[in-house]
Amino acid sequence: MTSTTDDTPSSSPSPAPGSGDTYGELRAQLDTLTTEAFRPELSEIDRLPTEEIARIMNGEDATVPTAVAEQLPAIAAAIDGTAERMARGGRLIYAGAGTAGRLGVLDASECPPTFNTDPEEVVGLIAGGPSAMVTAVEGAEDSKELAAKDLDGLRLTADDVVVGVSASGRTPYAIGAVEHARRQGALTIGLSCNADSALAAAADHGIEVVVGPELLTGSTRLKAGTAQKLVLNMLSTITMIRLGKTYGNLMVDVRASNEKLRARSRRIVALATGASDTEIEAALAATDGEVKNAILTILGSVDGPTAAELLASSGGHLRAALDTAHSSRRNP
Repeated sequence: MTSTTDDTPSSSPSPAPGSGDTYGELRAQLDTLTTEAFRPELSEIDRLPTEEIARIMNGEDATVPTAVAEQLPAIAAAIDGTAERMARGGRLIYAGAGTAGRLGVLDASECPPTFNTDPEEVVGLIAGGPSAMVTAVEGAEDSKELAAKDLDGLRLTADDVVVGVSASGRTPYAIGAVEHARRQGALTIGLSCNADSALAAAADHGIEVVVGPELLTGSTRLKAGTAQKLVLNMLSTITMIRLGKTYGNLMVDVRASNEKLRARSRRIVALATGASDTEIEAALAATDGEVKNAILTILGSVDGPTAAELLASSGGHLRAALDTAHSSRRNP
């Protein structure tokens, strides 16, 4: 059973004969989750003026960053572990169902243009496959075996990092992904929005951002989805910072794949170096448009090929490459 928006089961067809106990157990599980709790004080929200509903919803959303802040030590530890694995060639792989799966796919898809990563370096898996991005795939979220099969399709290694994402923390697909990855020696992270979740317990790093009951009962695309997006933003962005994909707060590995990004590339070089437009164009021409290399040619006073060599020897870290360039000039 897959909800079209959330990773908790939606209204289901009449249970098959003999399955009543299963649905009773599932309902009992949901009754224990804070993300599923009913809020009687909002039971007549549909009768309120639109602006008042918007005000209430905005107030609800304002509580999410505080819930995330309580998990910062766990988030930082997960990021350090992720950066360590990726530095030696591992991948970052998200796995989830419904909203949680879509958020993982979204974060993964934004890494190539932002950080010039290979599309295979950060991967998003959603229960039911790509079609589940827009259409519910019945039963997909309930299968641990499907998660294992999807990970096997990626040829998982011990250097990889697998992040199971589930608001409820009980989604079999997310838990199955983490359990299978851990058996393969990969680093595992479990991101959920309920305390004492099975997902967090299954992972090396458990992150539980408890946002409380939703404005609409059980609609975990709301606060829980916002919390997951904030944590995934941190996970990918700070990992990339640790990997040298930025210079200060500048995206020096940005891939200039369209006119806007080409303009941004030139602006980034200008902000990093203070160079004139003529110098910037010459540097980009000498480095085949690579922003990081262009900055190094200007600030390190080296040519394009030397910049490429220095960056390669420094593992892509611009500050380290600059230090080497300056040291070489001081000690020829």
